[in-house]
Amino acid sequence: MPDIFDVIADGTRRDILRLLLDRVNEGERGTSVSHIVHELGVSQPTVSKHLKVLRESQLVSVREEGQHRYYSLSAAPLDQIDDWLVPFLGSGEDDLVAESTLTDSAAHAAEVVGRAAASAKHALESALKKLPGR
Repeated sequence: MPDIFDVIADGTRRDILRLLLDRVNEGERGTSVSHIVHELGVSQPTVSKHLKVLRESQLVSVREEGQHRYYSLSAAPLDQIDDWLVPFLGSGEDDLVAESTLTDSAAHAAEVVGRAAASAKHALESALKKLPGR
C-alpha cells in the first residue's frame, strides 16, 4: 500500500477527495468519473490515473453499474494520519516536548495539518453515517 502522505501530497488527489466528501455530504452514494472530470476541469486520463492511486491506497472504493464506475470515500486510511499527528497535537507536557524538537514553523504546520485531517475525518465519518444501509 502506498504511503498515505505521498498520496495526499498531490493537489489533484486532494481535490478529488474533497469533491467526493462534498458529494457524500450532499447525500450521493458515489460519483462518476465524468462528474469528477467536469467539476475539476482536468482530463479523463488524469482523473483515472489519480483515482487508481486513491484506490490502491484504499482512500476510495469503486462500485460498478454497467459501464459506469462510481467512486466513494473510505475513511479508514485517514487513521494513519491521525496516528502520526496525535503526538504533535497533545496537551500539557507533550506540547513542550513537541515544541522543543520542532521548529516553530514545523510545529505550526503539524498543528494545521492535524486539525485539517481530524476535521476531514470527522466530516467524512458523519456523512457516511447518514448514508442508507449504514
